[in-house]
Amino acid sequence: MGVPGNSLKLLKKQKTMADDIFQGYKGAALEMLKKFNVRVWGQAEVTTTRGLFKGTVLPRAENDDDKHIVMKIATGYNVGIDISTITGMKETGYKKANYKIPEKEFPYTQGLPKVKLIGTGGTIASRLDYRTGAVIPAFSPGELYGAVPELAQICNLTTEKVFAVFSENMAPDNYRKLAVAIGKEIENGVEGIVIGHGTDTLHHTAAALTYMVQDSPVPIVLVGSQRSSDRPSSDAALNLMHACTAAGHGDIAEVMVCMFGPTSDEYGFLHRGTRVRKMHSSYRSTFRTLGDTPLATVTRKGVFPIKKDYNPRRKDKKVTILPYFEEKVAIVYYYPNMQPDIIDSLVENGYKGIVIAGTGLGHVNKPLYPAIERAHAAGVHMYMTVQTLWGYAHMFVYDTGRDLMAKGIVPAGNMLPEAAYIKLGWVLGQTSDPEEVRRMMLTPVKDEITPREPYNGYLVYQGGVPEVEEFIRRVHK
Repeated sequence: MGVPGNSLKLLKKQKTMADDIFQGYKGAALEMLKKFNVRVWGQAEVTTTRGLFKGTVLPRAENDDDKHIVMKIATGYNVGIDISTITGMKETGYKKANYKIPEKEFPYTQGLPKVKLIGTGGTIASRLDYRTGAVIPAFSPGELYGAVPELAQICNLTTEKVFAVFSENMAPDNYRKLAVAIGKEIENGVEGIVIGHGTDTLHHTAAALTYMVQDSPVPIVLVGSQRSSDRPSSDAALNLMHACTAAGHGDIAEVMVCMFGPTSDEYGFLHRGTRVRKMHSSYRSTFRTLGDTPLATVTRKGVFPIKKDYNPRRKDKKVTILPYFEEKVAIVYYYPNMQPDIIDSLVENGYKGIVIAGTGLGHVNKPLYPAIERAHAAGVHMYMTVQTLWGYAHMFVYDTGRDLMAKGIVPAGNMLPEAAYIKLGWVLGQTSDPEEVRRMMLTPVKDEITPREPYNGYLVYQGGVPEVEEFIRRVHK
């Protein structure tokens, strides 16, 4: 007995839908889509007990629950709709989204500076993978122009993708390759370099390049974004425009990080590579200079220095490239009751250097003392920083600090723990002589140690305090 025509059409439609267009949906949520014949990437009207939602039905991540249907609404934001509230659904159209931005040849404009954009991966060159719900490296540097055509008004941009990794996968070999690539670009006559990089370890790479690329004649600007390009609140485009402005038109020829200044898009900051740190997991204004003030602010109109002591741009092509790194270096964050076997295990596994982020002025507990003595006897180079981030390791103030110095630990001034870790790896990549290591560690390359902190640098606003709340109200009027 044959299948009636209408039923056959319905079966074919359901088979097609099951094959392709319920991506990631399962269980009750899948049955809800099937019930109303609504497809993933379908434009739909969803009636719920909480009101009407209009938008595009998005795929779900494979490991998500079966209790929600996700839509991208007109504002550009994604919303999850609890299926228990849904009373009806209607598909009003269908267009499968294409999140890949086509590459465009960058136009050449006479008189604009030559800037090289080096891509490494990260959110500034990424898209959302709806299959897994993850942000993945997907856009080549050439595609960035397709997304941000304003870049053509700032500079003549050429691009190269040296690798495509999340920033947590950046490693010394990547630092070395970047340093060598930068040296070649400077020799080829570029007038500025921009490096697209994920934000999570951007400050580590900035410190590494500060040590590995010295006395540059042109700006070297690392830039990322906190929010991927498909989000309406993405900072990717503006950060790129600011970075290209700093690289092509700015006078500060140093390794810098360029990210949002305030939470608004009023201006960006340029931070020195050894004094910057990511301070918030999601704010666009996440990067802050610690122990100092930012180098400059940057807008589409130009770069406006805050500090006056910077390396100015030059017209020559001379640069010193020192791409060295000893990978057997560790950073240890001290905590109460830390056990000595942590230090011993590093020594037993052949580590040659240890940076300690100690409490207060640079302290650890006494049970660690024997392990520290064993590490020193084994030739391990140990340097003390402070986990407060602001302030100095003053180990001569208390008996604890003096005891630790006597056992071989060297205070590293106001070096940030990450900057000290990167520098110790860089130094040990060149020498293992204790006196030379000490000399190189304590000789600043670019303000990783400063004689003093600025009086107006350390300002921490605490919400809930009456005077701060009044200040915030005045600012946001």
